[in-house]
Amino acid sequence: MWTSLIKPTAILSLMLSSSAVWASDWVLNADQSALTFGSIKKDTVGEVHSFETLTGTVSDAGAVEITISLPSVETYIDIRNERMNEHVFKGAEAAKLTASVDIAAMNALAVGDLLATDVTASLSFLGRDIPVDAELIVARLSEKKVMISTANMIFLSVEDAGVTEGVDMLQTLAKLSGITRTVPVTARFVLETDGETAAVATEAPVAVAALGDAERGKKVFKKCKACHVLEEGKNRVGPSLHNIVGKAAGSVDGFRYSKSLKEADLTWTEEALDAFLTKPRNYLPGNKMSFPGLKKEKDRQDLIAYLREAS
Repeated sequence: MWTSLIKPTAILSLMLSSSAVWASDWVLNADQSALTFGSIKKDTVGEVHSFETLTGTVSDAGAVEITISLPSVETYIDIRNERMNEHVFKGAEAAKLTASVDIAAMNALAVGDLLATDVTASLSFLGRDIPVDAELIVARLSEKKVMISTANMIFLSVEDAGVTEGVDMLQTLAKLSGITRTVPVTARFVLETDGETAAVATEAPVAVAALGDAERGKKVFKKCKACHVLEEGKNRVGPSLHNIVGKAAGSVDGFRYSKSLKEADLTWTEEALDAFLTKPRNYLPGNKMSFPGLKKEKDRQDLIAYLREAS
């Protein structure tokens, strides 16, 4: 069970470091990150658990170090948390992931871009060094924030982690007929930096608005009018879009934003708007915008040209 929990963390962190093309250390944002695993008891009862305390960094040299607090395991049953720490984790305080990666490997990743990659890391747990392999997705949310998530569910066995005896004890104490020995794991890690970031592209990109037709964008804007207006200080279901191009995300006075938008270190550049409008929920998970997005690149270019010109 523990192996399954830890492996995605390790991999995610590793992925992040390999995807980092920036010139400063990256620090894990624990509030926006999650490491979850599932279990099945009595053959039919499925449950979801997590680790509540995660810390970690990725250095500008590519050194990855992620620490998972074992006592922070949350199964939503207090006695089970205690038993896992005593019998499965054997009182250990933490598991640690380390890796060394090529920082320059993903230097083409721009704000709003996604990239899939296979990574390998090493997990130190209860005296064992466990190799970890997985496929991850990295998304650059802003120049100073990235999100790493598992591309697919990871299935891991308790035997690999050397905790079969501990899981046997859990089953005995809970008087269960069985506990799954292969565990599904998913992970999401958000990392941030306060330092200066390196240039993402070697050539200056063409402004999105320069590629668009503002007159046609006015027609595309009809899809937005149910929730947004261009007048300054006038909010509807969504905030006013007055001078939205170049504005800091979550900064319109008088509008109640979602937590993810309020905390986003994001400026609505033309490139960021283009990425967001493609699929809002995927670009910034947790935001309240229900609009599914504009699939056609031309529609997005025209709309952004109109937003810049009209306000």
